[in-house]
Amino acid sequence: MGHQIGVLIGVLIFVVALLTSVMLHEAGHLFTAKAFGMKATRFFVGFGNTLWSRVRGETEYGIKSVPLGGFVDITGMSNLDEVDPADEPRTFRAKPAWQRSVVLLAGSFMHFVIAIVVLLAVAIVIGEQNTAVVSISPCVPVSKTSTSCPAGAARSPAALAGLRNGDKIVAVDGRPVGTWTQLTDQIAAHNGGTAVAFTVSRNGQQFTKEITLARLPWRKGGFLGVQEVPFLRVSPLAATAYAGSQFGTAVTSSVQGLAKLPSEIPQLFSANRAKSGGGVSSVVGVGEITGQVVSAAGVSWQEKASFVLLIVASVNVFVGLFNLLPFLPLDGGKLAVVIFEWLRSVLARLRRRPDPGPVDMRKLIPLSVGFLALFVCLGVLLIAADIFNPIHLTQ
Repeated sequence: MGHQIGVLIGVLIFVVALLTSVMLHEAGHLFTAKAFGMKATRFFVGFGNTLWSRVRGETEYGIKSVPLGGFVDITGMSNLDEVDPADEPRTFRAKPAWQRSVVLLAGSFMHFVIAIVVLLAVAIVIGEQNTAVVSISPCVPVSKTSTSCPAGAARSPAALAGLRNGDKIVAVDGRPVGTWTQLTDQIAAHNGGTAVAFTVSRNGQQFTKEITLARLPWRKGGFLGVQEVPFLRVSPLAATAYAGSQFGTAVTSSVQGLAKLPSEIPQLFSANRAKSGGGVSSVVGVGEITGQVVSAAGVSWQEKASFVLLIVASVNVFVGLFNLLPFLPLDGGKLAVVIFEWLRSVLARLRRRPDPGPVDMRKLIPLSVGFLALFVCLGVLLIAADIFNPIHLTQ
């Protein structure tokens, strides 16, 4: 029962985070449209029947019954919309191409802002993980289960060498290490009694010390006398660098995920998918994974919070990039139309010909419907796979 409650809490956390992202996505469109004088009549989270709404100025704000997205109605988004002639100067289609482009890009921009803010919060509030930063054990343990230093216990090699809490070991015998696992693997590769060169970073300066490892009769490899600092809060400057690095990683992973999507489809219902802990997934699957993390036993709250927030950041990066694909009805498809109209207008002007005007959207309806049908079918397939063949995190 406790595990099921944990999973439910994790799923709810993800759903709330997703709905917040959707709301901010649409808010990006709304605020930029209003800034350029466009008329926006409705701003809603969800679809279906209206549960609540309020009119402020010329815009109705509200919540719908089905929490699967959201929308903002900007008057005259295409030349197919019928508009009161009095409102025509304030339509989306009447504005310059650069203003329309900004409005269309604002949704994805908000997703990227959300991801950056979340990553900054992880680094500043929770801290960076797996950085090979250490705290010092003052003595060599006298038994396998020892947790204290009795009188007469030998000082640890790290303490004898003058290492301090917060030092970061960046290399062992010249081999770079960047995570706790890499550090412990390098220490375990040397026997007790062996002198090993440790390169240490402290307060922005590096130095190397040769330290003789101690012997522990109950395990292989030497003993240095350092303990992991699983999360290290960093300065705003370091947090910015961390957020930028993680954002770049999320972008790369998202692009790679989109590229390998066709090859992943045949694996959706294979046994390997359920066990691998990887692969493409729907919002149902991501919510389930979030629940698994929240309900996991023996995992610190920092690890859970960090993992969940990194998922939220990654999902926002993926959604932001996906939304920029040049297919209608995505914002990227609408942006492609705006750019095409602008280029066609520029070429006509250079050739001293009349402006050909807006694209006939009726000709693009079949492409839009085709992509939407493909997207819905893929979504249903992914949801079915996540229900009947869910991904499990590798233990």
